[in-house]
Amino acid sequence: MSDTRPPLPDHLAVDPRSPHHVAEVFEHDIGIRFNGKERSDVEEYCVSEGWVKVAAGKTVDRKGRPMLIKLKGTVEAFYR
Repeated sequence: MSDTRPPLPDHLAVDPRSPHHVAEVFEHDIGIRFNGKERSDVEEYCVSEGWVKVAAGKTVDRKGRPMLIKLKGTVEAFYR
C-alpha cells in the first residue's frame, strides 16, 4: 500500500461546493461502512457525530441536486 494517501477527515462531502469536500481524498478509492454494512450511496458523512447523508430515491431539489436523508448510526470510513 501507498503511504501517500491523506488521512480521512471526520466530516467529508462528495459535493465540490461543500466546505467539507477534500479533493485529495477522492483521488483514492474510499469506502463507508454504516451500521456494519458497506454502502456505496453515501453523499456525506460525519464519523464523530455518527451520521451519513444518502439520496432519497430519485427526488431532486429545484436545482437538480438529489434530496438527501440523514441516517444516524455507527460510521466507519476506510481506504479500499
